[in-house]
Amino acid sequence: MQFPSLALLLASGCLLVLHANTSVAAEVLITPAEANMPASAEAALSSRALTRGPAVEQITPDPDGRVTSPLPLKIKFVGRNSTTIDPSSVRITYLRSPNVDLTTRIKSHITTDGIEITQAEAPPGVHVLRIDLRDSRGREGTGTIRLSVAK
Repeated sequence: MQFPSLALLLASGCLLVLHANTSVAAEVLITPAEANMPASAEAALSSRALTRGPAVEQITPDPDGRVTSPLPLKIKFVGRNSTTIDPSSVRITYLRSPNVDLTTRIKSHITTDGIEITQAEAPPGVHVLRIDLRDSRGREGTGTIRLSVAK
């Protein structure tokens, strides 16, 4: 009768070890010190010019919604006329005064399709990010991402 109990105990221990090894740590997208910097004048600007260059679409979180940190961040890149995005051209800037280059922090999450981070950390507040990119024909595009993080 002791063997089923022992097997159950060993199985639960294995599950705990597997769960501990598969948990994903949140990655710092914006630090509290950066969030405390003054907002950039660029953050209030909205560009809606027609372009043949690539576009940037914010998938998650909803730009009009509020989320808690850590948050899922998914950005989609859209090439036009059968072009692809050059991942090495992507630059992400946190619009503060002075601006903060976030590119190196999330470089490993940039692909030709976009950016995807399962858990990105950002302090409470409204954060505006500018994404600059080029397509395979060298055409440039810019998009603005808005993150509204609740306390």
